[in-house]
Amino acid sequence: MAIFAHEFIRMKLFGAFLKLVRWPNLVFIALTQILFYYCFVYSVEKGLPFHPNLLPPFLLFLLVLASVCIAAAGYIINDYFDLNIDKINKPAKLIVEKIIHRRWAIIWHLVLTSVGVILSFYIGYKINNWLLGLMNLFTALLLWGYSTTFKKQLLIGNITISLLTAWVILVLYLCELRLFYVFNVQSEQYYNYITLLFKVTILYSGFAFIISLVREVIKDMEDIRGDERWGCRTMPIVWGVQAAKVFTATWLVVLIAALAIIQVYVIQIHWWWLAVYCIVFIISPLLFLFRDLYRAVKKKDFHRLSTGIKLVMLTGILSMLLFKIYH
Repeated sequence: MAIFAHEFIRMKLFGAFLKLVRWPNLVFIALTQILFYYCFVYSVEKGLPFHPNLLPPFLLFLLVLASVCIAAAGYIINDYFDLNIDKINKPAKLIVEKIIHRRWAIIWHLVLTSVGVILSFYIGYKINNWLLGLMNLFTALLLWGYSTTFKKQLLIGNITISLLTAWVILVLYLCELRLFYVFNVQSEQYYNYITLLFKVTILYSGFAFIISLVREVIKDMEDIRGDERWGCRTMPIVWGVQAAKVFTATWLVVLIAALAIIQVYVIQIHWWWLAVYCIVFIISPLLFLFRDLYRAVKKKDFHRLSTGIKLVMLTGILSMLLFKIYH
């Protein structure tokens, strides 16, 4: 009986740990990087007469693992410092202190951060791109700064998380960038390749930045009660909920308009399936979310909007698969 009780406790701790590191979000990160690599980087590159890529499957796996570790560490430290706020905003979902001791939370944060940064420097060494390790170290420091300071300040925390969301894609472009070849006149084909990859990177990282910014402000509206009590200066607290709604709606309009313009180009080159997918599974849901935003009043309304934005993030990620049809 004692064995079963011990096993039950271990399973409970493991389940709590998965919730603490937001495992669905980690799956999003891994899926995004893997799909972007194989749908764009690999697909475009294999048509070249040479192979500039220095990121073989094993290093890609390590890069994804590094990103997941750094993100998981960020979620842990965020919950560590948000303990008092979460006691008000989501008391039923508390993990730190309630299930996992605060000391163990710090230990796991340090372990995961160290693994992620060390892997990043190793990959940078293997591909001769030292910027990778430094940038991921900076990412880990930003996550700490967000948890302790930035998230309590007007817009700074929202922009920080949105930039880090875009970095999930930008880091792959950094791994492919070889400035020596770009500025070498004998490598025109590589220049064209990296220029095309840059355009696609900007497209998806821009989408990630805007939709993440929208979701972060919506989450601030959802968590306004606890944030206000503990002295946070988020947008709904400083400017008011209505102003935060206008800010969010404005960025939704920008995102919808940009996606609509892109579809005009996509239709002109006869990528019909991609256009249909984007209209049905990305633009249309965003229009419904735009409508529901002004109706949102209660905490559950903003939570539903946040969930809807997350689903659009997923459909945006999966749209990469459609590009495989045309390559």
